[in-house]
Amino acid sequence: MNRSYSLETLMLITGKISPETSFAGIREESLMLCEVIEQPQKLPFYIETFYNMDIADEDAFRFALMRIQIDSDLRMNEDIQRHQHRRYVARTIEKLLFSEILLEHVQGAVLESE
Repeated sequence: MNRSYSLETLMLITGKISPETSFAGIREESLMLCEVIEQPQKLPFYIETFYNMDIADEDAFRFALMRIQIDSDLRMNEDIQRHQHRRYVARTIEKLLFSEILLEHVQGAVLESE
């Protein structure tokens, strides 16, 4: 299947800040994440696929999910519906795969220590 993704989404998923960087060798799970981030209405059809997927680098994948959540929070005023959807997709996948949302624990720890 021939798919295309926005450069902005690929940079966000991979954590690469330069568009000149090579995106060769992006793992299938990251490409699927790009797809559902750009088209959130596809998430219900990918739930089982994500759940059963053997993720090669779980830490890198989780950081990609966190980058999406942070980016969406920072850009919420640009397009509230788009960024709410992106954040929802990332949080749903993170909860499905890791049983918790890491950013909730980080934010909770900050609030407790204040």
